Amino acid sequence: MTARPAPTSTYRLQLRPGFGFADAASVLDYLHDLGVSHVYLSPVLQAVPGSEHGYDVIDHAHLNGDLGGAQAFYDLSDRAHERGMGVVVDVVPNHMAVPTPVSQNTALWSVLRDGPASAFAHWFDVDWAAQERAILMPVLGRRIGEVVADGEITVDRSGAEPVVRYFDKVFPVRAGTEDLPLAELLDRQFYRLAHWRVGDEELNYRRFFDIDTLVAIRVEDERVFAETHAVLLALVAEGCIDGLRIDHPDGLAAPRAYLRALDAATDGAWVVVEKILEGDEQLPVDWPCAGTTGYDALLRVGGLFVDPAGAEPLGALYTSLTGEPSDFGPVVEQAKRWVVEHGLHAEVHRLVEVAASICHEHLELRDHTQRGLREALVELLVAFPVYRAYVEPGEPASKESRRLVESAAAVARDHLPEDRHATLDLLTTLALGELGRGPHRDEFVVRFQQTCGPVMAKGVEDTAFYRWFRLAALNEVGGDPAHVGVEPAQFHAWSARTQDDWPLAMTTLSTHDTKRSEDVRARLAVLSEVPDRWGRALATWRAATAAYRPGELDANTEYLIWQTLLGAWPIDAPRLTAYLEKATREAKLHTTWTEPDEAYDEAVRSFATRLVEDDDVRGQVSDFLDTLAPAVRATVLGQKLAALTMPGVPDIYQGCDLVDLSLVDPDNRRPVDFDDRRARLARLDAGKPPRDLSDEKLLVVSRTLRLRREQPGWFGADASYTALETSTPHAVAFARSGSVVTVLSRLTARLTDGWADATVTLPGGRWHDVLTGTTYAGGATALAELLDTLPVALLVTHS
Repeated sequence: MTARPAPTSTYRLQLRPGFGFADAASVLDYLHDLGVSHVYLSPVLQAVPGSEHGYDVIDHAHLNGDLGGAQAFYDLSDRAHERGMGVVVDVVPNHMAVPTPVSQNTALWSVLRDGPASAFAHWFDVDWAAQERAILMPVLGRRIGEVVADGEITVDRSGAEPVVRYFDKVFPVRAGTEDLPLAELLDRQFYRLAHWRVGDEELNYRRFFDIDTLVAIRVEDERVFAETHAVLLALVAEGCIDGLRIDHPDGLAAPRAYLRALDAATDGAWVVVEKILEGDEQLPVDWPCAGTTGYDALLRVGGLFVDPAGAEPLGALYTSLTGEPSDFGPVVEQAKRWVVEHGLHAEVHRLVEVAASICHEHLELRDHTQRGLREALVELLVAFPVYRAYVEPGEPASKESRRLVESAAAVARDHLPEDRHATLDLLTTLALGELGRGPHRDEFVVRFQQTCGPVMAKGVEDTAFYRWFRLAALNEVGGDPAHVGVEPAQFHAWSARTQDDWPLAMTTLSTHDTKRSEDVRARLAVLSEVPDRWGRALATWRAATAAYRPGELDANTEYLIWQTLLGAWPIDAPRLTAYLEKATREAKLHTTWTEPDEAYDEAVRSFATRLVEDDDVRGQVSDFLDTLAPAVRATVLGQKLAALTMPGVPDIYQGCDLVDLSLVDPDNRRPVDFDDRRARLARLDAGKPPRDLSDEKLLVVSRTLRLRREQPGWFGADASYTALETSTPHAVAFARSGSVVTVLSRLTARLTDGWADATVTLPGGRWHDVLTGTTYAGGATALAELLDTLPVALLVTHS
């Protein structure tokens, strides 16, 4: 297998019915002109028919027919390679779909029909000891007795094999039970049909987070790895795929072993992992991959354009308006506790059962009650600060793994009565793998870590982030709303370390999973610079809309509405209300997906709709945005250029080559107007000046990506990163390999007197700005001159 060069940049395309492989091929000309080296595709294997994202795979043996199938994919790959471009594909190793009907997933259908004897039984992580050796299928709208009594479940014997039908849901019939009376037939199956509410408490298969319709698979089994990866690995071997993005590695039983197997099978292809690093957490150094998918870079780049001085006044405004706590910590604790005790009850219950089995096996460990085990485990999970500690069964825990587990145990201890401390100590020892080997002990080590990730994801990102809004720009995947701003020195230190440790990791500002697009966050970030002005504007708007503000609407959600309106303006009512429905139901405070409060939901919808239809509000919001425009411009262009030129491989999420004001999915999967982008780029390439901020952003993106493609050595694994001196904190500059210099403006809303005599010290020689065409001498250079046309500069050595 011929070694492939790492990408110099990627462009993420969200494939779906209506935008398949042929459609992706049709935009390759634009992506090539933009400077992109690799097209980066969402999952390509056969997903549930009609899937809008592809993460619900049902058949690993085929490329997605809804997207055009194998031939269309080969055509796409060929056309990319003809242009000198590569192809990167998203891989989903952790789970596959439980579709409707289940027969679409032949592997799962086989297991439901044949049970442990199925040829696919080893694929799925099922606790066969539970539910009387039956897989729980929580699909019924009512209790099964009521459903059967009303004739809603039937046996259909008209086809090639008999099936159990419940409306549009279909299940197989175990051999030898076809002619039994219905009630007895249902009891004899290798699955148990149950009311949907039973799932969160009694589910006995591992799933993706708390989603019953995504069943986890066991890629730690070499056979499952081979069977589920055969098509993708063949495409890599054939040269049709050049790189891989790995979805949710923390869900796997053994992430390191998986990546080692993948590395061996692909002969060291470029692989990045969707690993969420919290704070200063580091990616495990023994993972054979290029690095993360870039949320850690997003945190640093975004933070560079948030003013730490805004934390206190924004906090005071938020608490005075909403009555919410000034500290994010209690919000996180409450949200994680809810998730552990409700949404992930089944996962916690299984961990308790494993721990209880270990205690039963060893006389010296007995007399820890299941209640005590559960109470201590809940506190340990709530206190755990990261997605995973990476303890490997049979290996001594690393110093960092031990620190994470023991620090969480110390926090948990303060929430437990003294008579539970011994139980907590036992669980801590088990989590560190220090009670020796054994099936249950190894299972506890692995399953505890597989549970920590969902607690973080569902508790923090998908609950707490929707409950606390001091500055919504900070409520982002991998972010920390409690931490306001990143100082230039911190940014430089992180970038230098990344160049040393993970120089080919991905960098990004927007993904299919971000809560807001980069440009929505850019607008909101500017509020940190003008908190008083923002508070006055908000007071005016609230007074103007008080007459139609529903009594059911809480102040916290109202504050989110105003921030969303400002960040995504102009936005219509359907987009805004769809976002708010998701935000309020994910918060789980006033309404939920499973128990919606119609009066509350209508209050939110009606207020949001009135806002976007109110001409006075529309005018005032637009006017306020006009006052922020220069600072927003500096932030939009500055964070983009930083992400494109800092260490790593930059990814452009679809549409974000122009100003993009999308919200969380599915809003960020809307169609992209590539014809408009082609026309804009052609105009810029013809030498015409930018007409608006989108043109300016496209100029920055295209010129930077082309430079990276032309000069990969300046940015690659052997490149260097050097911070450059500026005389003002409102400018940040750095050099790559002594050949290219990036200069950024930041926090310019507070730059009341302009640049005055502020300077940046350029390396010696002459420097050419590829964005404006201007040439500068090295040494101390006036920022007023350098940033006269644009608030950013991209300088290359000029002979």
